[in-house]
Amino acid sequence: MDSRSTVSTATVTVGDAEIPALGFGTARITGDECQRAVERALEVGYRHIDTAQMYDNERAVGAAVAASEVDRDDVVVVTKVHPDNAAFDDVLESTRASLERLSLSTVDLLLLHAPSKQAPLEETLAAMNELQNDGHVDQIGVSNFGVDGLEAAREHSETPIVANQVKYHPYHDQDELLEYCVDHGICLTAYSPLAEGVVPGDDRLEAIGEPYGKSAAQVALRWLLQQPAVAAIPKAASHRHIEANADVFDFELSPDELAAVAEVGDSRWDRLAATLGLR
Repeated sequence: MDSRSTVSTATVTVGDAEIPALGFGTARITGDECQRAVERALEVGYRHIDTAQMYDNERAVGAAVAASEVDRDDVVVVTKVHPDNAAFDDVLESTRASLERLSLSTVDLLLLHAPSKQAPLEETLAAMNELQNDGHVDQIGVSNFGVDGLEAAREHSETPIVANQVKYHPYHDQDELLEYCVDHGICLTAYSPLAEGVVPGDDRLEAIGEPYGKSAAQVALRWLLQQPAVAAIPKAASHRHIEANADVFDFELSPDELAAVAEVGDSRWDRLAATLGLR
């Protein structure tokens, strides 16, 4: 099996939405470097590209998508409303500006980047719903929300909240939130899945990957992708790391190995496994 070809077909299904399980994160990559990285990611097989108003790279992401030979309909482009733009009119104006920078007529998934004090959540979501009704946005979601905030978002939105993007990696427990997402058909998108460079130096994860010829980073990504309702968006600038992060679909961690990865961060594996039916 060509594991890289699987990158484009492995998805998390939430309602009518199909979100590619392995996405490409672009935080803190800008300009030509960002464009080159996204172009390479699309060549390798990534079909989920994540950006945000806050990242100052939407124009570079849009240029890469436009330059790619990959059909636009096959790429899920995600961007995020800055928390400072959460008021109704600001959501509309800033999202339209995002679309202009991305050179897109529709963004596939629009998230509120974080809970905001600029406007009530129901006002923000009403604007996001209007953008959906106008055809400028396909699906909506949130980012950096806990269970209570996610519950409120679901109550206030006229359309499904299909994703919640949060920090999630072997050292950062999200058991309760993941249980909620699984129960309510929401994709938990893991950002910083490699713990901002900590994972690659972990000898315990390297040992788990050794029998498969895989690195610690690949083990951590595989651990995430084997969990129900989880997508991951590792960031990489070099071609080598972009390709290595995609090469995680030709092996599968055993239940004991999944537990060992969780235990690296003192996660409550037994409770998580019982909740998700993993063993």
